[in-house]
Amino acid sequence: MLDLSNFEGYRIKANVHSYRQGDLYIAHDVNSGSLHLLDERTFNVLKAFEDLQEVEEKITLAGINQIFGQVGKPALSEAELAEIFAEMEELRQAGTLFSEEAEKVTLNYPEKPIVKAICLHVAHDCNLRCEYCFAGTGAFGGSRTLMNLETGKKGIDFVLESSGHRNHCEVDFFGGEPLLNFGVVKALVEYGRKAGAALGKTIKFTLTTNGVLLNEEIQNYLEQEEISVVLSLDGRPEVHDRMRPYANGQGSYAKITPLIKQFATRRPESSSYAVGTYYYVRGTYTHFNLDFDRDVLHIADLGIKQISMEPVVAGPEDAYAFQAGDLDKIRAAYDRLGEELLIRRAQDRAFNFFHFNVALDQGPCLIKRLSGCGAGHEYVAISPEGDLYPCHQFVGQAAYKLGSLYDENPHQLKAELVKDFRSANVYAKSACRECWARFACSGGCHAANVAFTGKLTEVYTLGCELQKKRLEVALYLKIREIQTKTLV
Repeated sequence: MLDLSNFEGYRIKANVHSYRQGDLYIAHDVNSGSLHLLDERTFNVLKAFEDLQEVEEKITLAGINQIFGQVGKPALSEAELAEIFAEMEELRQAGTLFSEEAEKVTLNYPEKPIVKAICLHVAHDCNLRCEYCFAGTGAFGGSRTLMNLETGKKGIDFVLESSGHRNHCEVDFFGGEPLLNFGVVKALVEYGRKAGAALGKTIKFTLTTNGVLLNEEIQNYLEQEEISVVLSLDGRPEVHDRMRPYANGQGSYAKITPLIKQFATRRPESSSYAVGTYYYVRGTYTHFNLDFDRDVLHIADLGIKQISMEPVVAGPEDAYAFQAGDLDKIRAAYDRLGEELLIRRAQDRAFNFFHFNVALDQGPCLIKRLSGCGAGHEYVAISPEGDLYPCHQFVGQAAYKLGSLYDENPHQLKAELVKDFRSANVYAKSACRECWARFACSGGCHAANVAFTGKLTEVYTLGCELQKKRLEVALYLKIREIQTKTLV
């Protein structure tokens, strides 16, 4: 008799993701990061394994054939299953398929948070009125204001001291539109360079801009100072202008596109993983452009090589929010985008799509993959008034205020909130514990989870589905890349 007892107690669906993408049958071993190409028969057997576990049935030849019969597939003989199982068992023993689950680790943090990165909101004002703006078109629910130099310097001092033993810190100039306060930005870069050097530390600066004020003087400055830049462009003119107009309702595409193109040519080499000195053109897609793959390609055809396109996060009351039935169309757009990227690679017209980047060696350490972005204890956002929040999307929400730069001890962050954010890891989210993509998204965006569920430990389910789809395409592209290199 065939011994399938090795699978008893092993959570196949949570630890081995088998799926079809394009014309490939793929198995992704979650814990080892290994990828396997399957034939159709082996793929069907793996799916039958999952189905039997789902109904708490033992994995047997009879059970597999019963499932095959229900979907019109020919039955397997014991010899055929033995052959498939022998191959699986060989991979299992090698640790690349059905590999052991990562043991639950204790996420030990220092009592005093080590804050390594800050988001300086140098402008709570904007020259655009983007309809989907989570910042309330720049004001974050308050008055339109700019950060003064004193507060900005306190922010720089805060991250230099709060980063403890770390020699590298990060500062992101954010808004609103930070270039409305360009004089303060320049002064803070100069101050940060000197203050960091005095402590033997280096600050990496990033600036996020809508591009309206990106004139040649500012472009030259950003290059000279090696400041990483994130630029906003939603794609085709009609798509961009619908959601990103000026206050008078006029579209902004015609103004910003030549400036973004000009800046992109200054930085032809840029990290695909957004490290070092980089630029990215970031768009947002909504219910109004579910064919957003066309917008990504439009941006690529402008000569821009570093692209990100993010799904809008919006409530059901918003017309641009995703609706029932949109998910299949979104998945199809990611599928088309993956295939088009393959075509362009073959034609030497490749571009980098941020969400299709994947590291098969599992990338960051296990603790980082379990805990996510570090918002609320390793990363904070600072309002123009000097108030501290877990990240830029929480700014202005009183319940999530961590403290102030003007407190007697600004480094003493609100302990209960720090604990909440440190605890909001994969282990604390029941949906994540059973999800094959848990190491890729680390439980999703804290702000999106709170916005849709009211809790840090309950996930935004649509965000989960999009993350899983992007990862499926990314793994598929990685296999195609390996196949191409092997053929060459």
